[in-house]
Amino acid sequence: MTSAGPGLYSELRTRIISGRYAPGALLVPATVGEELGVSRTPIREALIRLELEGLVTKVSRGFVIRERSPEEILDICEARIALESVVARSAALRRTEFDLAMLRRALESARTGVPDERLRAHAEWHIALRVAAHNPTISELMELLDARLHVYDGTASRSTANLDLIEAEHEEIYRAVVDGDGERASELMVVHQTRTRDLRIAEMVESKR
Repeated sequence: MTSAGPGLYSELRTRIISGRYAPGALLVPATVGEELGVSRTPIREALIRLELEGLVTKVSRGFVIRERSPEEILDICEARIALESVVARSAALRRTEFDLAMLRRALESARTGVPDERLRAHAEWHIALRVAAHNPTISELMELLDARLHVYDGTASRSTANLDLIEAEHEEIYRAVVDGDGERASELMVVHQTRTRDLRIAEMVESKR
């Protein structure tokens, strides 16, 4: 049985981000509550929180997992590029030795494993970089953007070729952070995120043909 409160909110959020509840799916509080073993009220409260995050939309019968157009995904990606470039610059200027160790650990973790594990390790590297930037406000904003984009991670993002490119790009950014070169770290991040954006949009457009 899933309890109400933060645990229930986290469970529903994870199900949405992981794709268990796909974009366009209808979530009826009473039905979801029966599935999770709780009443409809805490389900509704959790879904209202998720609506504020932009992950679901209120409809007459309940809540629908929000579907986004390629144009909306592009807007989110553009915001992500801008914020991640600031993160990279700040990390190069503010990182500690412990931060560098965590970044290195995440890089090493992404070298092996199945595609989903490698992709998850790359995501953890980005989180470690935000920690190294020591800017909680940007970290909070990035978490929201990550959630909105993760739903649309397609098969191309999990390809060996793309994962190897991500690894190489992260390594370059890491070296710039180690060197304390904020400008180079920022420029490399823009290149990295722009490529990721183009890959995501191309796959999304192709899937709608």
